[in-house]
Amino acid sequence: MLSRIATVVAFGFAAAQDDACKTSHKDQTSCKADSKCSWCTSAAVPSACYLKENAAKLPAAVFNCGATRRSEVLSREETEALGVIWRGNHSDSHEKLSAEALPASFSWCDKDGKSYCTQSRNQHIPQYCGSCWAHGSVSALADRVKIARGGQGVDINPSVQHLLNCGGVGTCHGGTVDGPYQWLHQISASGAGISYETAQPYMACSSDSTEGFCSKADWSCKPLNVARTCGSFSAEGGPCTGLKSYPNITISDYGSISGADAMMKEIYNRGPIACGIDAMPLLNYESGIVKDAGGSVDHVISVVGWGTDATVGMYWIVRNSWGEYWGEMGYVRVAKGALSVEDQCAWAVVKDYTAVEKNNQVHCHEGGDNCKASDVEKLVV
Repeated sequence: MLSRIATVVAFGFAAAQDDACKTSHKDQTSCKADSKCSWCTSAAVPSACYLKENAAKLPAAVFNCGATRRSEVLSREETEALGVIWRGNHSDSHEKLSAEALPASFSWCDKDGKSYCTQSRNQHIPQYCGSCWAHGSVSALADRVKIARGGQGVDINPSVQHLLNCGGVGTCHGGTVDGPYQWLHQISASGAGISYETAQPYMACSSDSTEGFCSKADWSCKPLNVARTCGSFSAEGGPCTGLKSYPNITISDYGSISGADAMMKEIYNRGPIACGIDAMPLLNYESGIVKDAGGSVDHVISVVGWGTDATVGMYWIVRNSWGEYWGEMGYVRVAKGALSVEDQCAWAVVKDYTAVEKNNQVHCHEGGDNCKASDVEKLVV
């Protein structure tokens, strides 16, 4: 393996000396615009632009040339077919937010010396799942709950898996920017909410996924797949129990925005937001500010703030869902106008949540027997 990598690196170095495409094009966008060139990605060496004849000589097991990343964001037609309102708004509350002059730098991860940002997540374990659309919205929602709590108490982490099991707005093969909050608003109006991860941990599975162990389990929307506990080993007569009462989060409002001004106003006044992004230039990102113009939106992230660089100018502070090993501890800085990040974003207003300080928990037994949902209990989906 080491000898193969050495060979690849050697080839890459040689190609850099005489490849016109590699010399002329330093980013994917300009490379793809040149019909003589192919953009090649690799985990062994930095991604680069090559003449198509040189790209053809690269080992296919190491380089991916000319391919596009599978989109994890559904088209408008696919989104509306799920019953989701394209760029839907429940109210015009965003338009009423203060438009006062905003600071050159602002981040909910460092506001007045305190972080209101919740955990970074990894959508790709324990197996690959294209659930970025769920992670981006759930992470932004978790931040807004933390903001509502004044940054006090143990972080509340909503369940991505509950959304995958019951939302009906996406799967491990992609989803929608608008759908998660529209689903959550619907069930909130009926007295339900999104469960916490301690009652429905992320398994990176959906009903249509055949990756890993996904096909071996039932991921349909039923009490066990909303919130559950398992009282003991099966051999000891301790089956898992679906819960009818469980800690949850509800929302009162949601909407869709686009453009830098609207994003800044929403983030500054109410908290992080979920946004679409072109992820192709991020595959081999390590650090720094990404300036690629970007193409089509194929991924969803959460935006927690912005900053200003003396050379690049304004940039967005973006939390991804690829784990903290990636990028800048799971984050990436994206220049204003880059990667199509300003094209479509979604926000939600927290209505209520279960927390110690609210004294609103339903106290269930360890085995869940006093909170057990009936097998035929109707779920709000």
